[in-house]
Parts: sequence; structure tokens; C-alpha cells
Amino acid sequence: MAPQEFIDLLKKLSEAFGPSGFEDEVRDLVIRELGPYVDDLITDKWGNVIGIRYGKSRDLKAMVAAHMDEIGLLIDSIDKNGFLRFRAIGGWNEVTLVSQRVVIKTVDGRKIKGVIGGRPPHVTPPGKEREAPELKDLFMDVGASSDEEVRRLGVRVGSVAVLDRDFEVLNEGVVTGKAFDDRVGLAVMLWAARQLRDSEVTVYFVATVQEEVGLRGAQIAADRVYPDFAIALDTTIAADVPGINEREFVTRIGKGPAIKVMDGGRGNVFLAHPALTNFLVSTAEELKIPYQLEVLIGGTTDALGIAFRRDGIPATTISIPTRYVHSPVELLNIDDAINAAKLLSGALSKADEKFVQSLRENIIKVKSR
Repeated sequence: MAPQEFIDLLKKLSEAFGPSGFEDEVRDLVIRELGPYVDDLITDKWGNVIGIRYGKSRDLKAMVAAHMDEIGLLIDSIDKNGFLRFRAIGGWNEVTLVSQRVVIKTVDGRKIKGVIGGRPPHVTPPGKEREAPELKDLFMDVGASSDEEVRRLGVRVGSVAVLDRDFEVLNEGVVTGKAFDDRVGLAVMLWAARQLRDSEVTVYFVATVQEEVGLRGAQIAADRVYPDFAIALDTTIAADVPGINEREFVTRIGKGPAIKVMDGGRGNVFLAHPALTNFLVSTAEELKIPYQLEVLIGGTTDALGIAFRRDGIPATTISIPTRYVHSPVELLNIDDAINAAKLLSGALSKADEKFVQSLRENIIKVKSR
């Protein structure tokens, strides 16, 4: 049975407000939860949180990254009747937005509720009733009757919103909620930091910003930390549902965390560092942790943002299988997250100077002519 303390942690993280660029509420939670388990804590200029856990060697450095931000919505105009038009922050499927409730953060930091509306089916032109709406045709309704009333509520152009959705336990450790991408990765990182005992490597636990809009925070942090290797934590697709061919499942929930082999697409493919893949597989097998190997066509993680900084950083991802990613009803099995934390802490404990040296560049001496 999954620890209730972990479920409570994931619930707090999931329900927190934190679209890309506005991660403040999540950051405060991370600082509070991570602080007792690291030796030093840094927040950088863009808001990444870096917790440093010193190992036996400060020269051997591992970076763990999980992103704080969730996909969100940004208000770009308010009409005279008080309706709010918006743009996407991150990758939305418009179908998931129709008839949803939203939470909007006001200028002074309060939160107000609203709903996403669209053309009612009764007044939709014949033949258009079942067409998916475009983002430009949707709007937010906060119950105001004028633009002035909206401004009095504290909402303006540039205000941001997320979907209004509570975390729920469905059945035997299966949970649903918003923003599991990537609050479950954060929960795994925080849980692993608690479990990690002695390590030879110094570990930099990094909660990153703006992953959903271009892996921004991870790039900044990687340049700063410049680790010997990095492990990102994120969700991955679990398409193990009716109507999907088994080859396209990517992963299944309840079958263990996924070790990245490849992701991305359309000229932006990420191939996990093979030595790290082998290292995580051997760690999982040694510790008898169930695992899956992940090949995902479409989507990537902070590992890509880290891997090609400076002169290259070996990087990979441990993924938590999640159904319905980038929707308000993301769903996962807590056991997969707990096992991801066990795999991460086990790998960090196992990494030693010999392993790190094997990842570093080798100087091949040749005889001069």
C-alpha cells in the first residue's frame, strides 16, 4: 500500500497553482519540503530551486530535475461585456478545455473562479455541432457584465489561469488530478531526497521553471551546476486504454517506472545516454524494482534541455506512466511513483567515482610524428 504521506504530498503539489512563468506557489512548497533534506538551498534569477546534498566527493556531481510548471492559460483581451479571451501556455488539446472551471490569479495574488464557455449547441450552425472548437472561439466567464467589473475583480491582460480540479483517490492507489505533469516528478524527487542516505556523488536536486514552454529552467540550471550526469523526472504517456493498439501504449500504469530510451520527434529526437540507460536498468534489477523501457514519439523532458549544454552532459529520464496527460483528469498508480523514487535513490547511492569517470571524456594519446 502506498504511503499516505506520499499521497498527501502529491495532493498538495497537484492542487497548487503554477503555470509556466508563475511557479511561485509551487516553489514555496518545494522549498518547505526539500529544505530539511539538503545542505544548501538556492533560488536562481528565474526561479529554479536548487537543493544541494553534499556527498563524499564534491567533485562528483549528479543533477536531478523535475519541473514545477503546469500548462496554463493567459488572458490576452477583455471585451466590453466582461468576457475574457485567452491564449495557451503550453500544449493544450482544445477539446479538454470546453465547459471547464478555471482559477484565475488576480493582480494582488487572490484567486477567483470562472468557467470556460463557448457557443451553445442550440445556436450552432447545422453540421457544426460536433466539431472541436478552436482556442480562439473559447472564452472565460467570471460572472462580470463589463470590462470595468473584471478590472475591479483584479483581472487584467496578462493574468493567468489554470483548470480548477481537485485531487482524488480512485481505487487502491490509483489517483487522478491536474498537473501530475510534472508535480508527480517533483513528489518523486522530494521523496527520494528523504530516502537517500550516504552517497559518493554530490546531488543537486533541481525544481525547474518553464519546462512546458521550452525546457527553459533546466538549461539555465544545467549551465550553472554542470553535473557529470543528470536524471530528469517526468510523466510519460500510458495509452493502455480501449481503442489503442498495444504497440502504441508506450507504457502501462502499475507496471513500474519507465526508463527512457528515446522521445521527441519531427527533428527534435532525444536519445537517452546509453550508459545511463544501462545503469538504471541494472540498478532496477539489482533492487528488484519493476520497470519499463520507454520509447515515446512526441513530447520530451528536461533531459533534452540539460544534455547539450556546455560540452555535453550525459542525461536520461525516469518517467511515471500517466494516462490522459495534459488534461484535467490525469491518472496514475502511486506505486509507480514510489518505485521511481526507489530507483532514483538507489541509482544515486550506487553512483561512484568509477561510474562517473566512465562518463567523462577520455583523452586518447597518440604518438606525434
